[in-house]
Amino acid sequence: MPNDMTTQEARAADRLHRIVIVGGGAAGSELATRLGDKLGKRRRADITLIDCGRTHIWKPMLHAVAAGSMNSGAHELNYMAQAHWHHFRFQYGAMTGIDREKKCVKLAATHDAEGREITSARAIPYDTLVIAIGSVTNDFGTPGAAQYAVPLETLEQAIRFNHRLVNACVRAHAQEAPVQAGQLHVAVIGAGATGTELAAELHKTARQVISFGLEKIDVERDVKIILIEAASRVLPALPERISETTLALLGKLGVEVRTSARVSEVRADGVCLADGTFIPSELVVWSAGVKAPEVLKTLGLETNRINQIVVTPTLQSVTDPDIFAIGDAAAAPRPGHDAPVPPRAQAAHQMASHLYKELPKHLAGRPMKPFVYRDFGSLVSLGEYSTVGSLMGFLVGKSMFIEGYFARLMYRSLHKMHEMALHGTVKTALSTLSRRISHGAEPEVKLH
Repeated sequence: MPNDMTTQEARAADRLHRIVIVGGGAAGSELATRLGDKLGKRRRADITLIDCGRTHIWKPMLHAVAAGSMNSGAHELNYMAQAHWHHFRFQYGAMTGIDREKKCVKLAATHDAEGREITSARAIPYDTLVIAIGSVTNDFGTPGAAQYAVPLETLEQAIRFNHRLVNACVRAHAQEAPVQAGQLHVAVIGAGATGTELAAELHKTARQVISFGLEKIDVERDVKIILIEAASRVLPALPERISETTLALLGKLGVEVRTSARVSEVRADGVCLADGTFIPSELVVWSAGVKAPEVLKTLGLETNRINQIVVTPTLQSVTDPDIFAIGDAAAAPRPGHDAPVPPRAQAAHQMASHLYKELPKHLAGRPMKPFVYRDFGSLVSLGEYSTVGSLMGFLVGKSMFIEGYFARLMYRSLHKMHEMALHGTVKTALSTLSRRISHGAEPEVKLH
């Protein structure tokens, strides 16, 4: 009969709508968890999260992992367990492309440390695709940066730098020769939030590591932290008052700050500046600039100069309405501003919350509301020394400068909001209490 559906069409009509989320960072993990509880649990949609890692940690905390002031294991989210508890599927692998005609995401094969294949290359079908793969460090092609500088975009990189720091201290203590100039210097390239926070954390943790029996090292003489920024001030994207206060605090910690200093080359023994200055340093972190991953340029979707997917106000790709982008991977319009929504953790959280509410409308064929970004201000944590920042008009109708304990409390609340979106209020409170109890039985910094 001409009106009869084929077997394939009948199966398609019976199956659930497939929502595939690529990227398990702040935005992707929150969206998968909340959609799983809302739609997956009630069998109203099939939710799949794809990531090239097996665990997630809140990206603004990576500087603390790199400095060794935070045990990452106590804060990691295991995707397999989260998927089991919150009614979605997890697929392990890196996206290599998409087939928009067949509506599937292509994944690369994965391998273990010995080179054995874990999962083969495969394709994951979707009806609605959400791309949330975040951002990566932009070294602007600086010679030697990829080889000698450690970026801070993944947990593995943060742990790698921490190991390099501890090993450098142990090596300096064990060697017969005196500590050489630059041997225990740390050059942090980029004085944005990550670089500035790392510089402050390292002031404490380097001293903590050395205090555990490495008495041959003279902290004041041998250890130096240099923060290098191409712009005219630290934290150039934030209000000037925050920048000035932060600079004063860094000065009290003995952090050497170099502004209007463009890096021309990174070498094994230090950093070369464009003006010919050489800064000896065997430990280099690159935290200057971000861009979306290169794979986004290969998907056949419109992207901007830093590889972000250009989206409409409803966060749909301007090329394909069945593909959404959120977080750092999205170039979302911001009415009244020339630049898109900034790549911040609060923006990723807001986009995930918005799509959680609006995506069911897309599935039902109803119009969605546009995403409106609300800037709640900026906070910079300088470890145990201070926290500074500004809160925006939702409190007083204009920006308000804050510092000290209240600022630190607000800074920590951002992470707690993310944890509550993933685990709920009760589990977040219990895990926080558990970490506080166990913290007293451990060294204040990681030594391995």
